[in-house]
Amino acid sequence: MLRLASQGASLALSSNSLCNSHIASLACSGLRLWSAAFTTTSNSVPEKLHVCVVGSGPAGFYTVDRLLKRYGDRVHVSILDRLPTPFGLVRSGVAPDHQDTKNVTNQFSSIAADPRVSFLGNVLVGRDVDVNELRALHHAVVLAYGAESDRRLGIPGEDVVPGGGVFSAREFVWWYNGHPDARHLHIDLSKVRSVAVCGIGNVALDCARTLLAPPSRFVHTDLAAHALTQLMGDHQTGGGSAVREVHLVARRGPVQAACTPKELKELLTDCGVSARTAAPDQLTVSEADSAEMKATRLKRRVFELVSKAVADASAADAAAGAAGGSSPQRRRDLFFQFYRNPVEVLRGPDGAVTGLRVERTVVRPDGPGGTSVAVGSGMFDTIPCEMVLKSIGYKSLPVQGVAFDCRRGIIPNVAGRVLQQADASASSPTSASTSGSAEGGPDEVAAANVGLYVVGWLKRGPTGIIGTNLVDAEETVDSLAGDAEALLRAGEMSHGSAGPPGAAGLEALLRQRGVRVVGWRRWRLLDEHELAAGRAAGRVREKVTEVREMLRVCGFAVE
Repeated sequence: MLRLASQGASLALSSNSLCNSHIASLACSGLRLWSAAFTTTSNSVPEKLHVCVVGSGPAGFYTVDRLLKRYGDRVHVSILDRLPTPFGLVRSGVAPDHQDTKNVTNQFSSIAADPRVSFLGNVLVGRDVDVNELRALHHAVVLAYGAESDRRLGIPGEDVVPGGGVFSAREFVWWYNGHPDARHLHIDLSKVRSVAVCGIGNVALDCARTLLAPPSRFVHTDLAAHALTQLMGDHQTGGGSAVREVHLVARRGPVQAACTPKELKELLTDCGVSARTAAPDQLTVSEADSAEMKATRLKRRVFELVSKAVADASAADAAAGAAGGSSPQRRRDLFFQFYRNPVEVLRGPDGAVTGLRVERTVVRPDGPGGTSVAVGSGMFDTIPCEMVLKSIGYKSLPVQGVAFDCRRGIIPNVAGRVLQQADASASSPTSASTSGSAEGGPDEVAAANVGLYVVGWLKRGPTGIIGTNLVDAEETVDSLAGDAEALLRAGEMSHGSAGPPGAAGLEALLRQRGVRVVGWRRWRLLDEHELAAGRAAGRVREKVTEVREMLRVCGFAVE
């Protein structure tokens, strides 16, 4: 049984609650900060619920949407992003050739343009403002900043060395999508013939498709210009990508592949690749696998797609050989390296990647509840390659002053309510709606940080699709709504009838600190700039990939 004990931040209004257009000093748990000029009287201003959402990706925007629908004109939401650009992984994570998926930004743009919403871009929590300050200025804060790090393989040769060549799939996706943090990664596809991708989820397939598909597939998309140049080359330097094969390396077999049939079929049928295996036994399935495929249509479909693609490529090779022909010079091969566990990144004398050493595995039902796990066989192979991408999972990062479960990479919470601390017992959820909750007897208490909430990958881990965040946001907003009466009452006691100043106070604080806040109007300047550049080049948009240039386009003076 789980009980929650409320423990919120203490708030105090040090100026008289009856004031007129002056600066009020707020104190939060001993912290003094200055809010915006605002006008209150003890009886004339109706109170609104002021909520701050940190992160403007799908989880953040769906949370704002749910709040607006639930509270109407009785809510105002500040939505923050550390970049000048909104939309999170929709802008920097969704593949450029999946433009239909990016259309959700039209809905998000309508939300951000609502007068009940204030977008504040180029604001980094922990640098420009901290969580306690946000809490002092709002009734509630919802953390929605997603996952901006990665799980490690933990093998020799993985760490960055002068030769480079090992990147997380997130970094590579950010690189070709024009994320400022990955703009200057040391990637030179003209010197790479073979790439090993560790993992076989949808992100791994996105990476493989970008590397193997004809570059013409991306010409009219919003693929970053520097990535398009590397894929295609240019008239001055020539070049272009030398990649001819990608190896998808998976510890288990085809039945356990994490990708979905739709994305797999797209890669196998629309991109001109030839599917291969390094050995015939890499498509072997056990009796347990057969039973799993019989019970789960999606798993059966993945196996069928891989098997058919490999068989078709083998038949085409045999036909070409019988006719005395040879393989096309620019053929691009996709190798399914099932039952292979990465154990070492091999490097040459100059530090450059030369291969990936893998151990052959056997899948056994030795996991919890009889789940399948990969067990090493003691037999090893080497996959020749010049670049390794790690696609084994995203990971969230902690923020100062908020509990964090390092093992699971989430903020411990119950239905979106952030808990006070993460301990060993807070690492195992007790129900589907509980993340990092405490387990124990009826006398044990998990203290909730009332007024502090979490949503999205930061709440549940990096799982699901964009739409999954809508359901997740509904749960978190339900929890916030359950606390709303207490939050409003606390705000009235601390700040008078108008409650905390919300976005107005936050904007004033950031102005005082010299933060160049990109509001929605300024973002629209950048948006129109990118769209216009795209139209001129016959593309969807031409992304600006440097924060300095983004700020210049947004109307700020830059040195």
